Amino acid sequence: MIATAGRLPISRATTESSAVRSLLIGIALAFLLLFLFLPLVVVFATALAEGFAAYFRTFADPDTISAIRLTLLAAAIAVPLNVIFGLAAAWAIGKFQFAGKSLLVTLIDLPFSVSPVVAGLIYVLLFGAQGFLGPWLAAHHIQIIFAVPGIVLATIFVTFPFVAREVLPTMQAQGTEEEEAAITLGANGWQTFFRVTLPNVRWALIYGVILCNARAMGEFGAVSVVSGHVRGLTNTMPLHIAILYDDYQFVPAFAVASLLAMLALVTLLVKSIVEWKRGQEPS
Repeated sequence: MIATAGRLPISRATTESSAVRSLLIGIALAFLLLFLFLPLVVVFATALAEGFAAYFRTFADPDTISAIRLTLLAAAIAVPLNVIFGLAAAWAIGKFQFAGKSLLVTLIDLPFSVSPVVAGLIYVLLFGAQGFLGPWLAAHHIQIIFAVPGIVLATIFVTFPFVAREVLPTMQAQGTEEEEAAITLGANGWQTFFRVTLPNVRWALIYGVILCNARAMGEFGAVSVVSGHVRGLTNTMPLHIAILYDDYQFVPAFAVASLLAMLALVTLLVKSIVEWKRGQEPS
């Protein structure tokens, strides 16, 4: 009995009555229905209110195509850079002892605690025409704010904790014994990383990439501040949706929103598959 005490079936692991469990499950399902399923239904219903022809006509619009392309471009640049940063930061924090380690962990969480709008304003103060580096950038004909580089920088800032925060706990939990054994057997640093460390954290890394990509495609606040809202040039999908909605073009706005929602649903599906495959592996 002692050996099986920690593996009790869920129905016997708590002492609450079936009425309490039913109430909690009902509350959770009601919230999901009210704040997730119903809004999704409204988005797709409004997007298709004028038929499939009007729906697909939205995606032939040059401004919509530009917004989709820019969203994918920002995510394609931000996610790989965040993978490099996340692995480097997690490896350094999880495997080594150095001064300022706690400060580095705190700084990684900074984008979680700072408003995205504030993050965008920071970049404006740094790279804007009247900002700290503005005159030097203007003299060298480099434009960051109200251009693609500013959008990419803002996206990187708001998404850089996701990979590091997923990989770091796994590296810390695994310790350094396997790496020390590999080095004892003659492996160099890179061989140890690619053949020992990286395989051990691959699921956490994939999970972090999925979350990072989802946030990169859906970011609004920071990107809104640095983009300038130039149609066909600096609008990402969330910004394009807001502009269409403000112009009372509800069907095109919800059509683009439905595409963003489908991308989010695909991300959730991939995330669930990763979690399932992670759970199937022997511990």
